[in-house]
Amino acid sequence: MKNIGLYPRVQTDTAASKIVSQAGAVALVETVRAAGLDQGLSHALSRWRKPCARHDPGKVVTDLALALAVGGDCLADVAVLRAEPAVFGAVASDPTVSRLVDTLAADADQALTAIDSARAAARARVWGAAGQHAPHHAASAEHPVVIDVDATLVTAHSDKELAAPTFKRGFGFHPLLAFADHGQDGTGEPLSAMLRKGNAGSNTAADHIAVLKAAFAQLPGHQPGRRPGKKVLVRADGAGGTHEFLSWLSGQRVQYSVGFSLPDTFATELAMLDKAKLWQPAYDGEGQIRAGAFVAEATGLLNLGSWPEGMRVILRKERPHPGAQLRITDHDGNRVTAFATNTPRGQLADLELRHRRRARCEDRIRISKDTGLRNLPLHDFDQNRVWLAIVALAVEITAWLQMLAFTDHPARRWEPKRLRLRLFSIPARIADHGRTRRLHLPAHAPWAALLTAGLDQLRRVPAPG
Repeated sequence: MKNIGLYPRVQTDTAASKIVSQAGAVALVETVRAAGLDQGLSHALSRWRKPCARHDPGKVVTDLALALAVGGDCLADVAVLRAEPAVFGAVASDPTVSRLVDTLAADADQALTAIDSARAAARARVWGAAGQHAPHHAASAEHPVVIDVDATLVTAHSDKELAAPTFKRGFGFHPLLAFADHGQDGTGEPLSAMLRKGNAGSNTAADHIAVLKAAFAQLPGHQPGRRPGKKVLVRADGAGGTHEFLSWLSGQRVQYSVGFSLPDTFATELAMLDKAKLWQPAYDGEGQIRAGAFVAEATGLLNLGSWPEGMRVILRKERPHPGAQLRITDHDGNRVTAFATNTPRGQLADLELRHRRRARCEDRIRISKDTGLRNLPLHDFDQNRVWLAIVALAVEITAWLQMLAFTDHPARRWEPKRLRLRLFSIPARIADHGRTRRLHLPAHAPWAALLTAGLDQLRRVPAPG
Protein backbone atom coordinates (compact mmCIF):
# COMPACT_ATOMS: atom_id res chain seq x y z
CA MET A 1 0.00 0.00 0.00
CA LYS A 2 1.46 3.32 -1.10
CA ASN A 3 1.05 6.66 0.64
CA ILE A 4 0.09 10.02 -0.83
CA GLY A 5 1.98 12.49 1.29
CA LEU A 6 1.13 11.75 4.90
CA TYR A 7 -1.97 9.62 4.19
CA PRO A 8 -2.41 6.08 2.86
CA ARG A 9 -3.62 5.70 -0.69
CA VAL A 10 -6.82 3.66 -0.99
CA GLN A 11 -8.98 2.65 -3.93
CA THR A 12 -12.72 3.26 -3.88
CA ASP A 13 -15.71 1.66 -5.58
CA THR A 14 -19.45 1.21 -5.03
CA ALA A 15 -19.44 -2.57 -4.68
CA ALA A 16 -22.41 -3.94 -2.75
CA SER A 17 -21.85 -4.61 0.93
CA LYS A 18 -23.73 -5.02 4.17
CA ILE A 19 -22.20 -1.90 5.67
CA VAL A 20 -24.74 0.56 7.11
CA SER A 21 -23.84 4.24 7.17
CA GLN A 22 -25.26 6.46 9.92
CA ALA A 23 -25.77 3.30 11.95
CA GLY A 24 -25.38 5.26 15.17
CA ALA A 25 -28.72 6.88 14.42
CA VAL A 26 -30.31 3.62 15.53
CA ALA A 27 -30.23 5.30 18.96
CA LEU A 28 -32.73 7.85 17.64
CA VAL A 29 -34.92 5.03 16.33
CA GLU A 30 -34.82 3.36 19.75
CA THR A 31 -35.78 6.67 21.35
CA VAL A 32 -38.80 6.95 19.05
CA ARG A 33 -39.80 3.42 20.02
CA ALA A 34 -39.39 4.06 23.75
CA ALA A 35 -41.44 7.25 23.50
CA GLY A 36 -44.14 5.63 21.39
CA LEU A 37 -43.84 8.62 19.09
CA ASP A 38 -44.16 6.66 15.85
CA GLN A 39 -47.37 4.95 16.97
CA GLY A 40 -48.71 8.21 18.40
CA LEU A 41 -48.11 10.12 15.17
CA SER A 42 -49.55 7.27 13.12
CA HIS A 43 -52.78 7.41 15.12
CA ALA A 44 -52.91 11.22 15.25
CA LEU A 45 -52.38 11.64 11.50
CA SER A 46 -54.53 8.71 10.37
CA ARG A 47 -57.22 11.02 8.96
CA TRP A 48 -54.72 12.30 6.40
CA ARG A 49 -53.81 8.80 5.14
CA LYS A 50 -55.28 8.16 1.74
CA PRO A 51 -56.94 4.81 0.91
CA CYS A 52 -54.46 2.19 -0.29
CA ALA A 53 -51.53 4.47 0.60
CA ARG A 54 -48.31 2.55 1.09
CA HIS A 55 -46.66 4.95 3.52
CA ASP A 56 -48.14 5.93 6.88
CA PRO A 57 -48.19 9.73 7.41
CA GLY A 58 -46.90 9.27 10.94
CA LYS A 59 -43.91 7.30 9.66
CA VAL A 60 -43.18 9.92 7.00
CA VAL A 61 -43.23 12.75 9.54
CA THR A 62 -41.05 10.74 11.93
CA ASP A 63 -38.60 9.99 9.11
CA LEU A 64 -38.35 13.69 8.31
CA ALA A 65 -37.60 14.45 11.96
CA LEU A 66 -34.91 11.75 12.05
CA ALA A 67 -33.37 13.12 8.86
CA LEU A 68 -33.09 16.56 10.49
CA ALA A 69 -31.66 15.03 13.66
CA VAL A 70 -28.78 13.46 11.71
CA GLY A 71 -28.03 16.72 9.90
CA GLY A 72 -30.52 17.20 7.07
CA ASP A 73 -31.97 20.60 6.21
CA CYS A 74 -34.50 19.92 3.44
CA LEU A 75 -37.15 17.35 2.50
CA ALA A 76 -34.84 15.57 0.04
CA ASP A 77 -32.36 14.73 2.81
CA VAL A 78 -34.68 11.92 3.89
CA ALA A 79 -32.78 9.97 1.21
CA VAL A 80 -30.09 9.32 3.84
CA LEU A 81 -32.62 7.17 5.68
CA ARG A 82 -34.07 5.63 2.53
CA ALA A 83 -30.66 4.19 1.70
CA GLU A 84 -30.67 2.11 4.91
CA PRO A 85 -33.99 0.22 5.06
CA ALA A 86 -32.53 -2.36 7.45
CA VAL A 87 -32.36 0.35 10.14
CA PHE A 88 -35.06 2.84 9.16
CA GLY A 89 -37.57 0.62 7.37
CA ALA A 90 -39.37 1.66 4.21
CA VAL A 91 -38.93 5.39 3.63
CA ALA A 92 -41.20 7.30 1.25
CA SER A 93 -39.95 8.76 -2.02
CA ASP A 94 -39.29 12.48 -2.35
CA PRO A 95 -42.57 13.11 -4.26
CA THR A 96 -44.55 11.21 -1.62
CA VAL A 97 -42.93 13.20 1.18
CA SER A 98 -43.62 16.48 -0.62
CA ARG A 99 -47.25 15.58 -1.26
CA LEU A 100 -47.81 14.73 2.40
CA VAL A 101 -46.38 18.07 3.54
CA ASP A 102 -48.70 19.80 1.07
CA THR A 103 -51.64 17.78 2.39
CA LEU A 104 -50.89 18.65 6.00
CA ALA A 105 -50.31 22.31 5.11
CA ALA A 106 -53.72 22.48 3.43
CA ASP A 107 -55.27 21.67 6.84
CA ALA A 108 -52.46 23.16 8.91
CA ASP A 109 -54.30 24.02 12.14
CA GLN A 110 -55.83 20.57 12.50
CA ALA A 111 -52.65 18.78 11.42
CA LEU A 112 -50.46 20.72 13.84
CA THR A 113 -52.92 20.07 16.67
CA ALA A 114 -52.74 16.35 15.88
CA ILE A 115 -48.92 16.39 15.87
CA ASP A 116 -48.89 18.29 19.18
CA SER A 117 -51.18 15.72 20.79
CA ALA A 118 -48.78 12.93 19.80
CA ARG A 119 -45.81 14.96 21.08
CA ALA A 120 -47.48 15.57 24.45
CA ALA A 121 -48.26 11.86 24.93
CA ALA A 122 -44.70 10.87 23.98
CA ARG A 123 -43.23 13.51 26.29
CA ALA A 124 -45.25 12.20 29.22
CA ARG A 125 -43.87 8.69 28.62
CA VAL A 126 -40.28 9.92 28.28
CA TRP A 127 -40.39 12.10 31.38
CA GLY A 128 -41.98 9.24 33.30
CA ALA A 129 -39.26 6.84 32.17
CA ALA A 130 -36.53 9.39 33.00
CA GLY A 131 -37.54 9.39 36.67
CA GLN A 132 -35.36 11.68 38.76
CA HIS A 133 -33.66 12.99 35.61
CA ALA A 134 -36.91 14.39 34.20
CA PRO A 135 -37.50 18.17 34.27
CA HIS A 136 -40.61 17.81 36.42
CA HIS A 137 -39.13 15.44 39.02
CA ALA A 138 -40.01 16.66 42.53
CA ALA A 139 -41.29 19.94 41.06
CA SER A 140 -42.35 22.48 43.68
CA ALA A 141 -42.60 26.22 44.15
CA GLU A 142 -38.95 26.19 45.26
CA HIS A 143 -37.83 23.96 42.36
CA PRO A 144 -40.28 24.62 39.52
CA VAL A 145 -40.36 23.37 35.95
CA VAL A 146 -38.77 26.18 33.96
CA ILE A 147 -40.13 27.34 30.60
CA ASP A 148 -38.06 29.85 28.63
CA VAL A 149 -39.68 31.96 25.92
CA ASP A 150 -37.70 33.78 23.25
CA ALA A 151 -37.84 34.79 19.62
CA THR A 152 -35.24 34.50 16.88
CA LEU A 153 -34.76 35.63 13.31
CA VAL A 154 -34.68 33.22 10.38
CA THR A 155 -33.38 34.64 7.12
CA ALA A 156 -35.25 33.91 3.89
CA HIS A 157 -32.78 33.56 1.03
CA SER A 158 -35.51 33.49 -1.60
CA ASP A 159 -39.07 34.73 -2.00
CA LYS A 160 -41.32 32.99 0.53
CA GLU A 161 -44.91 33.65 1.54
CA LEU A 162 -45.20 36.20 4.38
CA ALA A 163 -41.45 36.73 4.63
CA ALA A 164 -40.89 40.37 5.61
CA PRO A 165 -38.17 42.81 6.67
CA THR A 166 -36.87 42.26 10.20
CA PHE A 167 -35.88 44.77 12.87
CA LYS A 168 -32.23 43.93 12.18
CA ARG A 169 -32.64 44.99 8.55
CA GLY A 170 -32.75 41.44 7.30
CA PHE A 171 -35.57 39.63 5.50
CA GLY A 172 -37.39 36.52 6.61
CA PHE A 173 -39.31 35.30 9.65
CA HIS A 174 -39.45 35.98 13.39
CA PRO A 175 -40.63 32.76 15.13
CA LEU A 176 -41.40 32.70 18.85
CA LEU A 177 -40.44 29.56 20.77
CA ALA A 178 -40.84 28.06 24.24
CA PHE A 179 -38.41 25.52 25.70
CA ALA A 180 -38.43 23.34 28.80
CA ASP A 181 -35.14 23.94 30.58
CA HIS A 182 -33.24 20.83 31.68
CA GLY A 183 -30.94 22.82 33.92
CA GLN A 184 -27.16 22.67 33.79
CA ASP A 185 -27.17 18.89 33.30
CA GLY A 186 -29.08 18.79 30.01
CA THR A 187 -29.91 20.53 26.78
CA GLY A 188 -33.60 21.39 27.10
CA GLU A 189 -36.39 20.60 24.66
CA PRO A 190 -38.93 22.61 22.63
CA LEU A 191 -42.50 22.73 23.89
CA SER A 192 -44.13 25.05 21.37
CA ALA A 193 -43.26 27.31 18.45
CA MET A 194 -45.11 29.96 16.48
CA LEU A 195 -43.97 30.94 13.00
CA ARG A 196 -44.41 34.69 12.46
CA LYS A 197 -43.66 37.22 9.77
CA GLY A 198 -40.31 38.95 9.91
CA ASN A 199 -41.87 42.22 11.04
CA ALA A 200 -43.81 40.63 13.92
CA GLY A 201 -43.38 42.61 17.14
CA SER A 202 -40.92 41.36 19.75
CA ASN A 203 -43.21 42.30 22.63
CA THR A 204 -46.56 41.17 21.23
CA ALA A 205 -48.40 39.89 24.31
CA ALA A 206 -50.96 37.89 22.32
CA ASP A 207 -48.18 35.85 20.69
CA HIS A 208 -46.46 35.21 24.01
CA ILE A 209 -49.74 34.05 25.53
CA ALA A 210 -50.52 31.74 22.60
CA VAL A 211 -47.07 30.15 22.73
CA LEU A 212 -47.31 29.67 26.52
CA LYS A 213 -50.76 28.09 26.28
CA ALA A 214 -49.38 25.58 23.79
CA ALA A 215 -46.32 25.02 26.02
CA PHE A 216 -48.45 24.37 29.12
CA ALA A 217 -50.46 21.80 27.14
CA GLN A 218 -47.22 19.90 26.48
CA LEU A 219 -46.40 19.46 30.17
CA PRO A 220 -47.13 15.96 31.51
CA GLY A 221 -50.18 15.96 33.73
CA HIS A 222 -51.62 19.14 32.26
CA GLN A 223 -55.40 19.26 32.31
CA PRO A 224 -57.27 21.70 30.06
CA GLY A 225 -58.92 24.45 32.08
CA ARG A 226 -56.60 24.05 35.07
CA ARG A 227 -53.94 26.63 35.86
CA PRO A 228 -50.35 25.35 36.02
CA GLY A 229 -49.64 26.99 39.40
CA LYS A 230 -46.43 27.82 41.23
CA LYS A 231 -44.68 24.61 40.15
CA VAL A 232 -44.01 26.31 36.80
CA LEU A 233 -41.64 29.23 36.26
CA VAL A 234 -41.79 31.25 33.02
CA ARG A 235 -38.72 33.23 32.03
CA ALA A 236 -38.52 35.79 29.24
CA ASP A 237 -36.43 38.77 28.24
CA GLY A 238 -37.66 42.35 28.18
CA ALA A 239 -39.97 41.57 25.25
CA GLY A 240 -42.21 39.76 27.73
CA GLY A 241 -42.31 42.67 30.17
CA THR A 242 -45.75 43.95 29.16
CA HIS A 243 -48.76 44.60 31.38
CA GLU A 244 -50.96 42.19 29.41
CA PHE A 245 -48.52 39.29 29.46
CA LEU A 246 -47.61 39.59 33.14
CA SER A 247 -51.27 39.95 34.10
CA TRP A 248 -52.06 36.77 32.18
CA LEU A 249 -49.19 34.91 33.86
CA SER A 250 -50.47 36.06 37.25
CA GLY A 251 -53.90 34.74 36.34
CA GLN A 252 -52.31 31.36 35.58
CA ARG A 253 -50.73 31.48 39.05
CA VAL A 254 -47.33 30.57 37.62
CA GLN A 255 -44.10 32.13 38.75
CA TYR A 256 -42.40 34.46 36.32
CA SER A 257 -39.04 36.12 35.87
CA VAL A 258 -39.19 38.63 33.02
CA GLY A 259 -36.98 41.47 31.85
CA PHE A 260 -38.22 44.91 32.96
CA SER A 261 -37.55 48.33 31.44
CA LEU A 262 -36.71 51.03 33.95
CA PRO A 263 -38.14 54.55 33.43
CA ASP A 264 -35.76 57.16 32.06
CA THR A 265 -36.17 59.16 35.27
CA PHE A 266 -34.85 56.41 37.54
CA ALA A 267 -31.39 57.97 38.07
CA THR A 268 -32.52 59.66 41.29
CA GLU A 269 -33.66 56.38 42.79
CA LEU A 270 -30.37 54.73 41.81
CA ALA A 271 -28.51 57.46 43.69
CA MET A 272 -30.70 56.76 46.72
CA LEU A 273 -29.77 53.08 46.61
CA ASP A 274 -26.09 54.03 46.50
CA LYS A 275 -26.43 56.45 49.39
CA ALA A 276 -28.31 53.91 51.53
CA LYS A 277 -25.79 51.18 50.65
CA LEU A 278 -28.55 48.76 49.74
CA TRP A 279 -26.60 46.92 47.05
CA GLN A 280 -25.68 43.30 47.78
CA PRO A 281 -23.03 41.14 46.03
CA ALA A 282 -24.24 39.32 42.93
CA TYR A 283 -23.31 35.78 41.91
CA ASP A 284 -21.52 34.47 38.85
CA GLY A 285 -22.76 31.49 36.83
CA GLU A 286 -21.34 29.04 39.36
CA GLY A 287 -23.18 30.65 42.27
CA GLN A 288 -20.06 32.33 43.65
CA ILE A 289 -19.74 36.04 44.49
CA ARG A 290 -18.83 38.02 41.37
CA ALA A 291 -16.46 40.92 41.98
CA GLY A 292 -17.85 44.27 40.86
CA ALA A 293 -21.45 43.05 40.40
CA PHE A 294 -24.31 43.88 42.77
CA VAL A 295 -28.07 43.40 43.16
CA ALA A 296 -30.75 45.43 44.92
CA GLU A 297 -34.53 45.51 45.18
CA ALA A 298 -36.29 48.46 43.58
CA THR A 299 -39.91 47.47 44.21
CA GLY A 300 -40.55 50.24 46.73
CA LEU A 301 -38.94 52.88 44.51
CA LEU A 302 -41.27 52.38 41.55
CA ASN A 303 -44.93 53.14 40.96
CA LEU A 304 -46.21 49.61 40.24
CA GLY A 305 -49.89 50.33 40.79
CA SER A 306 -50.83 49.34 37.23
CA TRP A 307 -48.83 46.11 37.35
CA PRO A 308 -49.99 42.76 38.77
CA GLU A 309 -50.19 42.45 42.52
CA GLY A 310 -47.15 40.86 44.12
CA MET A 311 -44.72 41.91 41.40
CA ARG A 312 -41.18 42.74 42.50
CA VAL A 313 -38.44 44.52 40.55
CA ILE A 314 -34.84 43.53 41.15
CA LEU A 315 -31.79 45.37 39.81
CA ARG A 316 -28.30 44.27 38.86
CA LYS A 317 -25.39 46.62 38.27
CA GLU A 318 -21.88 45.90 37.03
CA ARG A 319 -19.20 47.39 34.86
CA PRO A 320 -20.15 47.05 31.17
CA HIS A 321 -18.15 44.80 28.89
CA PRO A 322 -15.41 46.54 26.85
CA GLY A 323 -16.96 48.41 23.96
CA ALA A 324 -20.50 48.41 25.38
CA GLN A 325 -22.27 51.76 25.48
CA LEU A 326 -24.10 52.92 28.56
CA ARG A 327 -27.79 53.83 28.40
CA ILE A 328 -29.63 56.75 29.94
CA THR A 329 -30.85 54.54 32.80
CA ASP A 330 -27.32 53.37 33.64
CA HIS A 331 -25.62 54.99 36.60
CA ASP A 332 -22.13 55.98 37.74
CA GLY A 333 -20.40 54.10 34.93
CA ASN A 334 -22.26 50.85 35.67
CA ARG A 335 -24.66 48.93 33.45
CA VAL A 336 -27.98 48.60 35.31
CA THR A 337 -30.53 45.97 34.28
CA ALA A 338 -33.81 44.94 35.88
CA PHE A 339 -36.25 42.07 35.90
CA ALA A 340 -39.69 41.53 37.37
CA THR A 341 -40.71 38.47 39.36
CA ASN A 342 -43.58 37.39 41.57
CA THR A 343 -41.50 34.92 43.59
CA PRO A 344 -42.05 36.21 47.13
CA ARG A 345 -39.06 34.64 48.87
CA GLY A 346 -35.40 33.96 48.21
CA GLN A 347 -32.18 35.90 48.33
CA LEU A 348 -31.87 38.61 45.72
CA ALA A 349 -28.63 37.18 44.33
CA ASP A 350 -30.26 33.75 43.91
CA LEU A 351 -33.30 35.20 42.13
CA GLU A 352 -31.08 37.27 39.85
CA LEU A 353 -28.90 34.27 38.99
CA ARG A 354 -32.03 32.22 38.27
CA HIS A 355 -33.20 34.91 35.88
CA ARG A 356 -29.84 35.25 34.17
CA ARG A 357 -29.74 31.53 33.48
CA ARG A 358 -32.49 32.07 30.94
CA ALA A 359 -29.56 32.76 28.62
CA ARG A 360 -29.53 28.97 28.14
CA CYS A 361 -32.51 29.58 25.86
CA GLU A 362 -30.04 31.00 23.34
CA ASP A 363 -28.34 27.60 23.35
CA ARG A 364 -31.68 25.91 22.71
CA ILE A 365 -32.28 28.22 19.74
CA ARG A 366 -28.81 27.49 18.37
CA ILE A 367 -29.52 23.75 18.62
CA SER A 368 -32.80 24.25 16.77
CA LYS A 369 -31.03 26.16 14.02
CA ASP A 370 -28.54 23.30 13.73
CA THR A 371 -31.53 20.96 13.35
CA GLY A 372 -33.43 22.50 10.47
CA LEU A 373 -34.49 25.95 11.71
CA ARG A 374 -31.65 27.89 10.10
CA ASN A 375 -33.53 27.97 6.82
CA LEU A 376 -37.21 27.40 6.10
CA PRO A 377 -36.97 25.49 2.82
CA LEU A 378 -40.55 25.65 1.57
CA HIS A 379 -42.45 28.49 -0.11
CA ASP A 380 -45.91 28.57 1.46
CA PHE A 381 -46.31 29.86 5.02
CA ASP A 382 -48.36 26.85 6.19
CA GLN A 383 -45.83 24.48 4.66
CA ASN A 384 -43.15 26.13 6.75
CA ARG A 385 -45.40 25.89 9.83
CA VAL A 386 -45.40 22.13 9.29
CA TRP A 387 -41.63 22.25 8.80
CA LEU A 388 -41.26 24.09 12.12
CA ALA A 389 -43.25 21.34 13.85
CA ILE A 390 -40.91 18.74 12.33
CA VAL A 391 -37.91 20.73 13.59
CA ALA A 392 -39.41 20.62 17.10
CA LEU A 393 -39.83 16.85 16.78
CA ALA A 394 -36.22 16.41 15.69
CA VAL A 395 -34.86 18.52 18.55
CA GLU A 396 -36.92 16.80 21.21
CA ILE A 397 -36.17 13.28 19.94
CA THR A 398 -32.49 14.13 20.32
CA ALA A 399 -33.07 15.62 23.78
CA TRP A 400 -35.06 12.56 24.86
CA LEU A 401 -32.24 10.31 23.64
CA GLN A 402 -29.79 12.22 25.81
CA MET A 403 -32.14 12.22 28.81
CA LEU A 404 -32.80 8.49 28.69
CA ALA A 405 -29.51 7.08 27.41
CA PHE A 406 -26.78 9.40 28.71
CA THR A 407 -28.10 10.54 32.07
CA ASP A 408 -24.74 10.51 33.88
CA HIS A 409 -22.42 11.20 30.95
CA PRO A 410 -21.29 14.53 29.44
CA ALA A 411 -23.05 13.41 26.23
CA ARG A 412 -26.26 14.55 27.95
CA ARG A 413 -25.15 18.09 27.06
CA TRP A 414 -23.59 17.49 23.64
CA GLU A 415 -24.97 19.67 20.87
CA PRO A 416 -25.98 18.28 17.44
CA LYS A 417 -22.62 18.73 15.71
CA ARG A 418 -20.81 16.65 18.33
CA LEU A 419 -23.53 13.99 18.50
CA ARG A 420 -23.45 13.56 14.73
CA LEU A 421 -19.68 13.38 14.51
CA ARG A 422 -19.14 11.06 17.45
CA LEU A 423 -22.26 8.87 17.56
CA PHE A 424 -24.71 9.08 14.67
CA SER A 425 -22.02 8.76 11.98
CA ILE A 426 -20.65 5.46 13.37
CA PRO A 427 -21.04 2.83 10.62
CA ALA A 428 -21.84 -0.83 11.20
CA ARG A 429 -22.05 -4.16 9.42
CA ILE A 430 -25.48 -5.72 9.41
CA ALA A 431 -25.94 -9.45 9.88
CA ASP A 432 -29.04 -11.64 10.06
CA HIS A 433 -29.02 -14.54 12.50
CA GLY A 434 -32.22 -16.54 12.18
CA ARG A 435 -34.96 -14.08 13.11
CA THR A 436 -32.54 -11.61 14.67
CA ARG A 437 -30.93 -8.71 12.84
CA ARG A 438 -27.79 -7.34 14.44
CA LEU A 439 -25.62 -4.30 13.79
CA HIS A 440 -21.93 -4.98 14.39
CA LEU A 441 -20.31 -1.69 15.39
CA PRO A 442 -16.56 -1.28 14.85
CA ALA A 443 -14.76 -1.90 18.13
CA HIS A 444 -12.12 0.71 17.25
CA ALA A 445 -14.69 3.54 16.95
CA PRO A 446 -13.85 5.90 19.86
CA TRP A 447 -17.43 6.25 21.10
CA ALA A 448 -18.86 2.85 20.12
CA ALA A 449 -18.93 1.74 23.76
CA LEU A 450 -20.88 4.86 24.73
CA LEU A 451 -23.37 4.20 21.94
CA THR A 452 -23.92 0.57 22.92
CA ALA A 453 -24.32 1.52 26.58
CA GLY A 454 -26.90 4.14 25.58
CA LEU A 455 -28.78 1.62 23.45
CA ASP A 456 -28.88 -0.79 26.39
CA GLN A 457 -30.42 1.97 28.50
CA LEU A 458 -33.04 2.73 25.85
CA ARG A 459 -34.00 -0.91 25.41
CA ARG A 460 -34.76 -1.16 29.10
CA VAL A 461 -37.62 1.31 28.57
CA PRO A 462 -40.75 -0.73 27.75
CA ALA A 463 -42.52 0.26 24.56
CA PRO A 464 -46.03 1.64 25.09
CA GLY A 465 -48.96 -0.67 24.59
